[in-house]
Amino acid sequence: MAKRGSLREFQAHLATRLAGVGDKSAAGLLGVQAGNDFWLLDLTDSGEIVPLPPLTSVPLTKHWFVGIANIRGSLYSVADFSVFQGKEATPQNASSRLLLVGTRHGNNAALLVTRMLGLRNEDNLTPVAVEPDAPAWAARAFTDSEGRRWKKLDVRALLADEGFMDICA
Repeated sequence: MAKRGSLREFQAHLATRLAGVGDKSAAGLLGVQAGNDFWLLDLTDSGEIVPLPPLTSVPLTKHWFVGIANIRGSLYSVADFSVFQGKEATPQNASSRLLLVGTRHGNNAALLVTRMLGLRNEDNLTPVAVEPDAPAWAARAFTDSEGRRWKKLDVRALLADEGFMDICA
């Protein structure tokens, strides 16, 4: 149990160090894939990343709410981030991950994502116009050198979105 606590402390320490290295944008973004979309999160907001544990379904919830996960004795509500956006369901396989986004903000919320894509440097991205109907939590977009379009997820705005917090069917 002490090793797990130490691992969490190490991850938090590493995230703090990476986010605080001189230029805030230097490798300060975490890239994830949700469905066919690429997303960026500030490393300080990204939270812990865990392999997909067993999920317990919850009746009478919205179709994008995939259940509750027990992570080291704490319960997390899990939303399929792709389905929440009205897109295809995330396959629950070995590459799927849970991104524990709410812990820093006092909320045990997790996003089910297709896979992790690693750290990104904002200096290597070109800002582009966002879609006109983009929600407040996706108000920035970029392209990379390979032409991929990335959306920036504002975790605080997502957690404040009434549509995300209302899971009742």
